[in-house]
Amino acid sequence: MTKPLSIAIVGAGMGGLAAAATLRQVGIDVQVYEQARQFARIGAGIQMLPNSSRVLRHIGIEQKLRKTAFEPYSHLNRVWDTGEVKRELPMPESLFGAPFLCMHRGDLHEALLANIPQEIVHLNKKLVGLDQRNGKVTLSFADGTTAQADAAIGADGVHSLVREIIVGPDAPIHKGRIAYRAVFDTKLMGGKTIAPSRAKWWGPDRHIVIYYTRADRSEVYFVTSVPEPANWITKESWSAKGDVKELRAAYEGFHPEVMSVLNACPDCHKWAILEREPLPKWSDGRVALLGDACHPMTPYMAQGAATSIEDAAVLARCLAAVESDDVERAFKMYEATRKPRTSRIQAISSANTWMSGGEEDTSWLYGYDAMNVPLVEPARQAVAV
Repeated sequence: MTKPLSIAIVGAGMGGLAAAATLRQVGIDVQVYEQARQFARIGAGIQMLPNSSRVLRHIGIEQKLRKTAFEPYSHLNRVWDTGEVKRELPMPESLFGAPFLCMHRGDLHEALLANIPQEIVHLNKKLVGLDQRNGKVTLSFADGTTAQADAAIGADGVHSLVREIIVGPDAPIHKGRIAYRAVFDTKLMGGKTIAPSRAKWWGPDRHIVIYYTRADRSEVYFVTSVPEPANWITKESWSAKGDVKELRAAYEGFHPEVMSVLNACPDCHKWAILEREPLPKWSDGRVALLGDACHPMTPYMAQGAATSIEDAAVLARCLAAVESDDVERAFKMYEATRKPRTSRIQAISSANTWMSGGEEDTSWLYGYDAMNVPLVEPARQAVAV
């Protein structure tokens, strides 16, 4: 019997865990290495639009998430002060064939983690080096241990060491914008409510996105984008504390529905919104990148985690479409299939124009089916699978 292909995944975030699930579904032996000592429930919401929830269905966790996640009526865009609707896209499941779900990031991570054997996830494994030779990849960790696999996937986020090893160091681009975010109990709002949609409030030079994260509407989340001097912070961080008084002052004059949320918010976090240009390549030999490690993007289209989950599905299909010893071809096919889409999303998200008005087509984004989209050879010839 031929020994199954083995792949080491660096990073146990959304993309890494989704990749573990999809790769296991095509018969690949997977081990996941995460630098954190334990998983923490980071206080943030996350949107799974139809293009990514379709993959969650394939993985087998859609129904579990739907028991607790909030399903917005629409993708709603409103004017910052008057509340006038700029664009509203009702999001029934029938529109794109999959649901639109809003939830706490911790709930999605927990569902992905519970879907794979716990013994394949190794914590406290901070990567310090990669070595390719003789058709194998050897990973070295800060604790002095090593691991070996037939191939490796860098799903280690915006500060990816795997990316630095195979592509070289790259400097993030700071365009002078920061984000505040918070999740809190709706009881703090004193009986006030928000629209049963995912709402983005567009101001002249700033915006705020607000939505519930639980089906019972017991928890509300917001995330913002406001201008701030580029020297405020030079590294992405989800843990830096923000000042709620500064936050409220930044949104003074916004619609009462927005201010009712900000006035009830007990505390918040603040981080720099940094960007990177599309990479010249996503793989080197038997090592490939996935998610934020290869196409980090601003949060303005809610597609960061979504595209990493799409990546996972396409990557598994590419590996299943080739002979087990042709990993490098599969990685090139994966890049050729995914890069045009992620580069397009990166550019639109950076411009922050998505659904700000007009009647632009949204089906290319939300109707995308990672499980069935044609795979593309580097020569741009479709592969029948």
